[in-house]
Amino acid sequence: MTNCIMQINLLLPLPQEFLKQGEATSTRCDELESLRKRGCDGAKVENPRGSQQVLKNKAVTNRNKGAKKLRPEDITQIQPQKLTLSLRSGEPQSFNLKFKRAEDYPIDLYYLMDLSYSMKDDLENVKNLGTQLMLEMSKITSDFRIGFGSFVEKTVMPYISTTPAKLLNPCTGDQNCTSPFSYKNVLKLTSNGQEFNTLVGQQQISGNLDSPEGGFDAIMQVAVCGEHIGWRNVTRLLVFSTDAGFHFAGDGKLGGIVLPNDGKCHLENNMYTMSHYYDYPSIAHLVQKLSDNNIQTIFAITEEFQPVYKELKNLIPKSAVGTLSANSSNVINLIIDAYNSLSSEVILENSKLAEGVTITYQSRCKNGVTGEGEMGRKCSNISIGDEVSFTISITAKQCPKMGKPETIKIKPLGFTEEVEIALNFICECDCHKNGIEDSEICHNGNGTFECGACRCNEGRIGRHCECSTNEVTSEDLDKNCRKDNGTDICSNNGDCVCGTCECKKRENPEERYSGKFCECDNFNCDRSNNKLCGGHGRCECRVCICDANWTGSACDCSLDTTTCLASNKQICNGRGTCECGTCKCTDPKFQGPTCEICPTCPGVCAEHKECVQCRAFGTGEKKETCERDCSYFNLIKVKDRDKLPQPGQAFPLMHCKERDANDCWFYYTYAVNNNTEKEVHVVETLDCPAGPDIIPIVAGVVAGIVLIGLALLLIWKLLMIIHDRREFAKFEKEKMNAKWDTVRVDSRQYQAAIFEKFNGDDVFLPV
Repeated sequence: MTNCIMQINLLLPLPQEFLKQGEATSTRCDELESLRKRGCDGAKVENPRGSQQVLKNKAVTNRNKGAKKLRPEDITQIQPQKLTLSLRSGEPQSFNLKFKRAEDYPIDLYYLMDLSYSMKDDLENVKNLGTQLMLEMSKITSDFRIGFGSFVEKTVMPYISTTPAKLLNPCTGDQNCTSPFSYKNVLKLTSNGQEFNTLVGQQQISGNLDSPEGGFDAIMQVAVCGEHIGWRNVTRLLVFSTDAGFHFAGDGKLGGIVLPNDGKCHLENNMYTMSHYYDYPSIAHLVQKLSDNNIQTIFAITEEFQPVYKELKNLIPKSAVGTLSANSSNVINLIIDAYNSLSSEVILENSKLAEGVTITYQSRCKNGVTGEGEMGRKCSNISIGDEVSFTISITAKQCPKMGKPETIKIKPLGFTEEVEIALNFICECDCHKNGIEDSEICHNGNGTFECGACRCNEGRIGRHCECSTNEVTSEDLDKNCRKDNGTDICSNNGDCVCGTCECKKRENPEERYSGKFCECDNFNCDRSNNKLCGGHGRCECRVCICDANWTGSACDCSLDTTTCLASNKQICNGRGTCECGTCKCTDPKFQGPTCEICPTCPGVCAEHKECVQCRAFGTGEKKETCERDCSYFNLIKVKDRDKLPQPGQAFPLMHCKERDANDCWFYYTYAVNNNTEKEVHVVETLDCPAGPDIIPIVAGVVAGIVLIGLALLLIWKLLMIIHDRREFAKFEKEKMNAKWDTVRVDSRQYQAAIFEKFNGDDVFLPV
């Protein structure tokens, strides 16, 4: 969205006071912020805005079924009905559209039936359809009309037999059938259900040769012959009943018909007279005509052809498919169900948009359901009396050719009401209306001074119309537009106009050439981080003019040292220098953004042990808070210790060996890479001591006990042997030393003793 310097009075600065040398007058139209940056006073900016005006805003109708009957044109279901939008390029204009499904809204229903021979039994049930359908539809609306039409096929070979007898009676045997025809409007829309029964009762079955029927010809005539059918500007329903497929565009070539369907009405005496002349319509052609005439189609089809017509339904908006019983006995229920389905959904469509104009929809449907994009065009499950709304935004991305007003229309599919929107385009500033013709500012009246610049009269050129196209030769002009003889005219970046360079405009309005010879620009300066002048300066004549606290050819070097302050408030922790806002550590042990990280200092392993343990193995004291407390490093697992990084790489690292609560060892390295990212490489398996082998231990204990017992027995035995030997030796010694003394016992004592012992027996003792 561009803005232009406007002229308030003649005291405003002339263009040269705002434009740099060499810049074209058109450079004065630019983005608002860009103009401000270049020093343009906000009071001198012409900045027209878009607007909208509602011209017709009749409220939607609130009406009950028993209320006073209204004419269809007096019932309003959509609001507003007409408005005007003034669109400025790139600025959307939005408005709200309200839709309310009116109660007791009039309905026109036209029953279009296939009268080929296979529909004979169906015709009998349809003969009483009028009064029965009137009775059922009276529950929905008090203003209902019904009509009837029939179709068979094009009246040429090979669709029908053209022998005279078959043209009179196409049926075989004793069957009495009517002559074949393409389409017949039997009954114009009427509110007389008995008349429907009477006329339909007079119809006869006809016949044709091929299975597909010519129903598309009939649908086209029903859609475009509004006066013959009697359509009103109310809900229009077309019930299409058949038990066969359909011919479409291109099939007419079989009968030598090559002219495409013209989409016009060709009914004479209620008969379609051009079936032999025009081909069948295409599906797209039918869709267009049905939509243009707000007709909603209900396909009442037998089970066999349901798949075909369901695919057709997907191509025709606001259409429905119902399964017709073999004899059409369920046709009334089918119509009621299909009508309820169609009327419960509203889909907005718009007419063709002008070039460069876009439109978006946002729906606010029943029960708070919202939609955007294509879903923003529709609301479903709408009951009678429900109100839904849509926010519609229209944007002009560019001014259309000639800038002429355009008109678009928005309407709900299947409804006759619409919103008419007139689009006016703001393609120039209002200050053009206040131009001063033959102004003295434009070189003595050689142009019109408008919007702060001169618009030269025919034959005059130059910023102030100071030159005549006939006064100077091109060589004279070129000489003044070269910096020297070896350079291009206006440095090949502009045009030489009246001996003065007018620099070319760039596609990007932020980029521009300037200078007396267009030798300067504001987009070819050095870049940093893919930004011109690092985003911290402006480019003037290919040189960066840096903002405060920035320096360097690309303004990428910050003079601010706050980013270098360590936690102890020292610059780079006292172990480095601050260069362009980044610390360059002078102590090789320290690294990081403020030279505070020392991967190889003592205590590093213990500091990170718990976090490495929880992230690598899911154990340790920080197991529960691991995600919160331990996400400050990148964890890389390796298979074994040989895969751990080794000393000697570009950045220092620390090898760590720690033990967990289960006496298992784990090995890892801690380092800070060149991108100041903390990296931990850890061996993915724990090194745990092997558990005891029970069997050898038990066997060892038992064997030890036995051996100890045996040893004790042997010691005891040895001691006993030693003791016995000592006693025996002592005994032997005493034996050897014993002396036997012969004692002479007193004979009398001896005898007395003997005598006493033997109780006085005589004993003879030796003397």
